[in-house]
Amino acid sequence: MHPAGLAAAGTPRLPSKRRVPMSQPGMADPHQLFDDTSSAHSRGYGAQRAPGNLGYPATSASPQAAFLTNPVSDMAVAYGSSLAAQGKELVDKNIDRFIPVSKLKYYFAVDTVYVGKKLGLLIFPYLHQDWEVQYQQDTPVAPRFDVNAPDLYIPAMAFITYILVAGLALGTQDRFSPDLLGLQASSALAWLTVEVLAILLSLYLVTVNTDLTTIDLVAFLGYKYVGMIGGVLMGLLFGKIGYYLVLGWCCMSIFVFMIRTLRLKILSEAAAEGVPVRGARNQLRMYLTMAVAAAQPLLMYWLTFHLVR
Repeated sequence: MHPAGLAAAGTPRLPSKRRVPMSQPGMADPHQLFDDTSSAHSRGYGAQRAPGNLGYPATSASPQAAFLTNPVSDMAVAYGSSLAAQGKELVDKNIDRFIPVSKLKYYFAVDTVYVGKKLGLLIFPYLHQDWEVQYQQDTPVAPRFDVNAPDLYIPAMAFITYILVAGLALGTQDRFSPDLLGLQASSALAWLTVEVLAILLSLYLVTVNTDLTTIDLVAFLGYKYVGMIGGVLMGLLFGKIGYYLVLGWCCMSIFVFMIRTLRLKILSEAAAEGVPVRGARNQLRMYLTMAVAAAQPLLMYWLTFHLVR
């Protein structure tokens, strides 16, 4: 026997090493006809496709969108809105307690026609006949419908203009300084505050039941700034002669205006009760009215004489 045959017969035959194709991740079995879509990889890939999106990945819902679609979130939003409404109502009540915003709107309900008529009434009160304030269902009508109604627009604008004119007058005299202008404004406000407090105290001591409010007093007392502006401007243009002429006319006009306006407010109770005007109590009311009217020219001169040289 051939040695090679003996060697082949005595040694066991080793199995032949054939290369078996290994399946790589993501590749299908070669003996499988269709792709296995039940695998985890295929399932994850297919979950990103949505029917009707042309094969593009579908956008997943965000946590915020999922929260908003929750009924609990709707209740939270409604509860938050109610809390906000309650807070706004509480703030409005507290503000209206200290600052009557609703009342202030009435005093600023003016228009151009009213402002023109009111300025004419302040400068020429001698030609006006009817001084009664008009009412509608026990409430006074807005100032733009009644020239006799008090307003805060003219006093506020007149006060600001008075400060500007005072600064102009001080500047023409080389005496302008921010401190001096601030002193001028604070002095005017201080005198106005003293006037209001003094009148309120006097009304309390005289025991006058009137519908004259604090805002009405501020409005009536603020009308004097109109004459002060005219006097200072005429003083800048024509010197002291123009200042005294214009200021004197405005002082008489504001005196007549205050007498005819306040007497209807302060003596309204006596007129309604039919009490004689010559009574001791009513005489005090008349003296109070004349004192308030007489104080206006004095303050007009005191707050402007040093501005004209």
